[in-house]
Order: sequence, then structure tokens, then C-alpha cells
Amino acid sequence: MTAAATPHATAAPRRGFRLTPAALIWPALLYLILTTQVPFFMTVYYSFFRYNLAIPGARPFIGLDNYKNLLTDPQNLTILWNTVVLAGGTLILTLIIGAALALLLNRDFPGRALLRTLLISSFLVMPVVTAVVWKNMLLNPAFGFFSWVLTSLGLPPVDFLAQHPMASVIAMITWEWTPFAMLILLTGLQSLPDDQIEAARLDGASPWQEFRFVVLPHWTQAIQVVVLMETIALLQVYGEIYGSTSGGPGLATTNLPYFIYQKAFAEYNIGLASAAGVITVVLTNVLAAYMLRLLTRTSRSE
Repeated sequence: MTAAATPHATAAPRRGFRLTPAALIWPALLYLILTTQVPFFMTVYYSFFRYNLAIPGARPFIGLDNYKNLLTDPQNLTILWNTVVLAGGTLILTLIIGAALALLLNRDFPGRALLRTLLISSFLVMPVVTAVVWKNMLLNPAFGFFSWVLTSLGLPPVDFLAQHPMASVIAMITWEWTPFAMLILLTGLQSLPDDQIEAARLDGASPWQEFRFVVLPHWTQAIQVVVLMETIALLQVYGEIYGSTSGGPGLATTNLPYFIYQKAFAEYNIGLASAAGVITVVLTNVLAAYMLRLLTRTSRSE
């Protein structure tokens, strides 16, 4: 006589801790908040105090006086203007030169891969190294390359960092950031379908019309990326100025980041430096949003 087989009971589903996508994101999000937002809000907090490390224990609340000092002092307005000129001039030059190089590298010719590698190399150089190379090897009035070219042509040497400081710094940073614009624009150009170019040529479009009505509208998103990323980076330029001109002569090349360095680490004025840091963040966001909106409006009108 065989025993009746007992049916197996259905196992109840286990209920425990499950890793959801949101739970996996939270550690990185908390780290991002701790490393970016907490220091920023501490900077905002210190900007409302007269806080100088040379005077321990004294930290009176002064409200918006640090901001009023920054925005009413003609010297500080010059620094603010230098920041805008440096970022705007470099951004325009990198867009123009980067677009030209992207159009060149989009064509097939011998040595294109080598040329692309050589053009990218300047973006991999550290800012302080860039400043030292340009200051000592290219712009030096005694033994720099540009002075040697001028003397070879029978012209007197020029002390570029003393006579044309802002233009020299803009050229230096343009050399450093042009590869970034070139790579982004080249990526956007290579995503353009070939049939659109062929259709434009079959319709009798000239090279300028081909660029104006086919390439440029397709480049809008790539240009927006370049404008956004470079605006944020160029408003924070520090190493190139520190290694070449130290903000001089006078205030000719002093921008907000270098001004913050001087106030915080030379004068130990943490309150004023914090207010300048907040203004830099606000200026970065305002300019980036304005330029992106301008580009978006231009692309829609086209």
C-alpha cells in the first residue's frame, strides 16, 4: 500500500530590502549635495558677515554691505568687466576657429588623423603649464617666439603681456579651449546625413548656401553645448592668469576668480571673497541662460 503523496505548499514570496533605481541614485545624489550645495550655501552665509581670518573672533553681521561694496567700487566694476570681456572674447574666437577646424577635419585628406591628434593636444595641457609656456616661450620680449619673428622682419620686439595683456590672455585661453569646441562641432557635423548635402548640391546651392541653410541649422545643438560648457568654464579662469600676468599690469587682467583668490588668500577677507563668489555663480548662470535662449530663438527663427 503506497502512501498518498502530499502536495508541496506554494512558497510565499520573500519580502525584504530591494534595490530600486532611485535607491541606487541616492548615494551619488547625497555626495553631490555635500560637495557642491553645502559649500555654496556656506559661501552665501559668510557673504553676509565681515569675516576676516586676520581678526579672530570678530564676525559681525553686515547684511548686504559686501555686495554693495563690490557693485559700487569702480575698481570692482572694472574687474567685473574684465571677466565678461575675457569670457566673451574667448568664446567667440573658439567658436569661429573651432568651426573652421571642424569643417576642415570633416574632409578626407592624407594625415587627417595625425592633424586631429595634434590639434587636440593643447586641450590636454594644464592651465598653469599653458601660462608658463606662453609667457616664457612665445610672448617673452627677449627670447620669445613672437619677438624673434618680429625682429627677423626688422621690427622691434613687443612685450605682449605688458602692452596687450588682455589680448594675450584671450589668445592663450583660446589656444587651450579651441580643441573642445572643434571636437563638439565635428561630432555634430559628422552626424549630418550625407543625403541632405547631396540634395542641396543637386538643387544648385553654393558652398555658402550649403553652410547657411544645411550645416548651420544642424549645428544648433552642438553650438549650444559649446556655449554652455565654455561659458561656465571661462567665467572661472584662474590658472592661466595666475601663471602669466598675476592679474596685472594693475587690474588689466584681473577677473572675478583671481579677485576672489586675492581677497581670500592674500587679504584673508572671507566675507568679501564669499560675496564675489556668489556674484560669479549668479553671473555664470545668467550669461549661460541668456546665450542659450538667444541661440534657441535664432534656431527657431531659421
